[in-house]
Amino acid sequence: MAVRDPEVRPLLEDLHHEYTSRYGPNEEMSRYPDERFTPEHGGAFLVLVEHGRTVAGGAFFRHDEETAELKRIWTHPDHRRRGLGVVVVRELEREAARQGYRRIYLTTGPRQPEAAGLYLSTGYTPLYDLGADPETVGPHPFEKIIPRSR
Repeated sequence: MAVRDPEVRPLLEDLHHEYTSRYGPNEEMSRYPDERFTPEHGGAFLVLVEHGRTVAGGAFFRHDEETAELKRIWTHPDHRRRGLGVVVVRELEREAARQGYRRIYLTTGPRQPEAAGLYLSTGYTPLYDLGADPETVGPHPFEKIIPRSR
């Protein structure tokens, strides 16, 4: 799926709103060029569509030769608590493995405890002190080693 596909628009618009409401004005959604999320550049973008509506999605891009970096993980507010975030993360992991990556890296912000909970529950190792005040830690990095695709 391409970043400019119509099914992606609800994800991007809601993430922009979410980041702005939690952190104030920011440039997160324009930080990375769209082509970084394409297979040609070592990335992928996926969305889950239910009854013609985008309900969840996410992406990754090449962080380094062996590492994919997850970005844009999102679930529509009306569809949260259904396990869709887990579905998105698992499918992105499978695609990263298919593309030959051995590790996944990601960061989430200190005001996104739901995201940190998702990554912890799906086997990601936090690369920061979980006991520290979230606001003083800054971005919360995580990693996961993934098996090679067969």
